[in-house]
Amino acid sequence: MDKKNFFLIGLVLVLAGVYAVYFTDWFKTKTIQISCTTRPVRTFRAARTAQPGAATTRLIFSLQDDYELTEIKVVSLDALKTNKLAQPAWHLIGDPSSDSINLFTYGQKIDGMNPAVAGTQAEPLQPGVMYRISVTDGKIKGQLNFHIGAAPANTATNR
Repeated sequence: MDKKNFFLIGLVLVLAGVYAVYFTDWFKTKTIQISCTTRPVRTFRAARTAQPGAATTRLIFSLQDDYELTEIKVVSLDALKTNKLAQPAWHLIGDPSSDSINLFTYGQKIDGMNPAVAGTQAEPLQPGVMYRISVTDGKIKGQLNFHIGAAPANTATNR
């Protein structure tokens, strides 16, 4: 082979490398995509209150795929701004062999996962406060900012 053939083979390899890096997901860090939905739910306790139509809000988190989650944490964004080790409103940890899930509700007991601090439960979320949920499956992580009720001031997006 002459120099021209070596040059063309080298050029093809360089172009293939550029294509693989910029136009494929081979070298990108994988992340867990999370979406949040709120649903009003009428509970037995709300049915017994003086207001017959009283309802509570149920937060439903959906993941784009099934994951064996090793950690779920919900923290107020205001608390995170002042303290990186802020007390979470809900924090579950699990072992790598936890059940695969792609849908769960805030405060739900998830098989294979337990509260990070034994005996604690999910704290009620405050309307209008921005929160961040972080989920982990081994080395794959994902997070989403969300709120319930009225939109908090000074926030334009949910992510």
